[in-house]
Amino acid sequence: MLVTGASSGIGLEAARRLTAAGADVIGAVRDLDKAAKVLPGAELRALDLASLDSVATLAAELLAAGRPIDLLINNAGVMAPPTRQATADGFELQFGTNYLGHFALTGRLLPLLRRVTTVTSSAARQARLDFGNLQAERKYSPVRAYGQSKLANLLFALELDRRSDLVSNAAHPGTTLTGLYGAGPNLGRAKPSPHEAIMTRLARWGVLVQGVDQGVLPILYAATAEGGKLYGPDGLGQFTGAPTELAVYRPARDRDVAARLWDESVALTGVTFERKLSGPSAAR
Repeated sequence: MLVTGASSGIGLEAARRLTAAGADVIGAVRDLDKAAKVLPGAELRALDLASLDSVATLAAELLAAGRPIDLLINNAGVMAPPTRQATADGFELQFGTNYLGHFALTGRLLPLLRRVTTVTSSAARQARLDFGNLQAERKYSPVRAYGQSKLANLLFALELDRRSDLVSNAAHPGTTLTGLYGAGPNLGRAKPSPHEAIMTRLARWGVLVQGVDQGVLPILYAATAEGGKLYGPDGLGQFTGAPTELAVYRPARDRDVAARLWDESVALTGVTFERKLSGPSAAR
């Protein structure tokens, strides 16, 4: 099994739980030294999803090894840097890291894969894709760009299930206090953002925020659940609660939008999906 972002937050908890259950887990991380401290003895591989070259390097290593990957959890991400930043390939940081990097990784690893669970967010409920400004070059809103990246993840997960012989689904962890909320200083902030401060306080009070031990459950639930579905917490507002199947958010129900996003993603990354695809792109 392969988990991206396995050195902190949901990814770390997922890797630990899967390992404890007897799975052979590969943690794909940016910082190998950091990951070695929190996942001692685990198999670790370098991966920077903000670089398509890094994605290609990891995929080539795993393809050369030839070992099947029974489960890929597309988890790693960044959240709401205060100013627009770009990946090594010129994509807006959140869209490039949260979505395009995972799209490219999944496509390159396709011959090895059996199941894919892609982590989305409840922020996708109010999001929309602006195909004329996917990279937020005209106008940048941190929260809007984050929501767009997570809507893209959800659309991709559902479209992959429709187009391939894989089991592909999406899950979100609810409002979980993870490393995303603590990433502010690394993304240009001198102090915690107001959102981070609020989340930390709510978590301390136990109100509408849960720890990673609970937030990881929808992702683990999805890892053995039906494809083509969305999973998340069953509590009020999907903030917290036990894992369950959720209604797919309205912005992710439009198959024409999903198909357009797929084609745009192929054009942006240069990665095509070659194995047993069905549907409009099968002849490529």
